[in-house]
Amino acid sequence: MLKQSVNSQTLSRIIIGCVGLFAYVLLMIPLLVLMMRALASGGWQSLPDPSIVLDAIGLSLRTTSISIIVIVLLGLPLAYIFARWDFRGKTIATVLIDLPIVMPPAVAGLALLLTFGRRGAVGMSLSMFGINIAFTMWAVIIAQVFVAAPFFIRATQIGFANIPDELEDAARVDGATEWEVWRWVTFPLALRAIIAGLILSWARAIGEFGATILFAGSLQGRTQTMPLLVYAVFERDIDAAIWTGVLLIIVAFVALLMSQLLTASDDT
Repeated sequence: MLKQSVNSQTLSRIIIGCVGLFAYVLLMIPLLVLMMRALASGGWQSLPDPSIVLDAIGLSLRTTSISIIVIVLLGLPLAYIFARWDFRGKTIATVLIDLPIVMPPAVAGLALLLTFGRRGAVGMSLSMFGINIAFTMWAVIIAQVFVAAPFFIRATQIGFANIPDELEDAARVDGATEWEVWRWVTFPLALRAIIAGLILSWARAIGEFGATILFAGSLQGRTQTMPLLVYAVFERDIDAAIWTGVLLIIVAFVALLMSQLLTASDDT
């Protein structure tokens, strides 16, 4: 009987392992094909003018740096509220915050355009003061914040939620103020989750395309980030677009790897 049970478990593990391996290979095939095509095509020889690439890289780095600052300022208190406060409608509010993660990029861009465009709900009022956001660098930043902030908020919320209440209560009993509890207990314990969320949101921001092209356009030196450059290059030379895309994949891989290592360290 015991032998039959062991054989059944072994068979189950083999079946699950085979299905899992098939699923993994299936998901990895597009990446492998892209890398193989990049190596075989020699597309690096027809990459865009270095100045164009540098403009796109520089703009991506500037806008994502500003976006991350905004995401931290807005997302940190939101993550703490969702993790520690109980209030009516909390579930719906959390879902709405996460909605940009699954929202079609074109819909996100349209929503931003209708809000901050010249004739938008907010943009119309701003235009009266000579402030135009759409199709400027600030439109790129707003699009990045809109689609990337949920990743930071979600990761940071989990970090705050995993902190035992007893540790904070002990600090209060010892006479610590709420700010001191936050500064010396809450924030340090959630720091790894915060950093992991920052890396994830930065990787999402630097790869943002759909909402940006609809809300900010693709103007070289003004709104053309790296993903938009890939699209522009694709229209004239697919091999050069492949190599431009590989650069973005490498950046995203490094960012996700760092986030994974930080999360793993936090679990241990």
